[in-house]
Amino acid sequence: MRKLGWRSFFIQQCDIETLIATPPARVCEVHRTGLRLLGDGIDTIIPPIPDATVGDWLLLDRTAPTRSTVLNRSSVFERRAPGHDRKLQLIASNVDTVFIVSSCNKDFNIARLERYIALAFEADVTPVILLTKADLCVDPAPQLAAARAISDRVLVEALDALRDDIVARLSPWCATGQTIAFLGSSGVGKSTLVNALMKTGVADTAGIREDDSKGRHTTTRRQLHFTSDGCAVLDTPGMRELQLTDVGTGISELFDDLVTLAGQCRFRDCQHESEPGCAIRQALDEGSLDMSRMMRWRKLAAEERFNSATLAERKAHDRSRHKMHRSIQQKEKW
Repeated sequence: MRKLGWRSFFIQQCDIETLIATPPARVCEVHRTGLRLLGDGIDTIIPPIPDATVGDWLLLDRTAPTRSTVLNRSSVFERRAPGHDRKLQLIASNVDTVFIVSSCNKDFNIARLERYIALAFEADVTPVILLTKADLCVDPAPQLAAARAISDRVLVEALDALRDDIVARLSPWCATGQTIAFLGSSGVGKSTLVNALMKTGVADTAGIREDDSKGRHTTTRRQLHFTSDGCAVLDTPGMRELQLTDVGTGISELFDDLVTLAGQCRFRDCQHESEPGCAIRQALDEGSLDMSRMMRWRKLAAEERFNSATLAERKAHDRSRHKMHRSIQQKEKW
């Protein structure tokens, strides 16, 4: 059970009688048609449970599996699902370290890395940036410098996923009972890294498209693999669209220097545009703050506020905008 990640955080949520009647089991695979659970003497597939995701611990109700209890999570990753609705999509839970994987080719994108880091900070999970495929660019030094400049709280490692030292390089985060996750776009080498840790081909891999350096989806479901040392390794499908919701704290931690500066502005509601006494504008003018970083901060914060707004607020905003458009159209007719 320890190798599956069972520890005191979850034990404290149960009493002996409950554990006997409904034994704990971990969600190790999520399919459209069901969940695969592993536990002490348990290896079974149950029908889907809407509020369960890979990494969750359940108290298994053998007579009515869909009524199994999902234990409180030590961490959870979620995003706003792709599309126009406001539904939240659970990605994974009970993760200790997240490896944010990016290749050093045309797919390298600072804004995308910042999104993943904000997500990790919000979930109270340790993020580590892994830069792969350095052989596909002339000089990876600029990408390394840019990644390391994102946050002094985030380590950055440059790896060649095909070398033999991968396990040793990642071992500090892969102890027995730990759960690690790989997040990043398709084709950046997540599945190759999973295979290196597992020392076997458990995850399918594929190359990138030569025309745009974009990856092909090779992982089609979320699942946990377990190393011989008892580390749980989460592999997830690549995500090109990552809309942030309810991660205000994570964004503030990622851009803590800008939050501190904003607190020094003369006006509490300063928009950091042309207001007098704006500490942000002063830092930009002095060159101590990069304009692109400030714009990414504002964009992420605005997106998070918009996605986190209540449905009623969203509808009210849409109605107001619709009325404004109708008013403009009426004036144009005259």
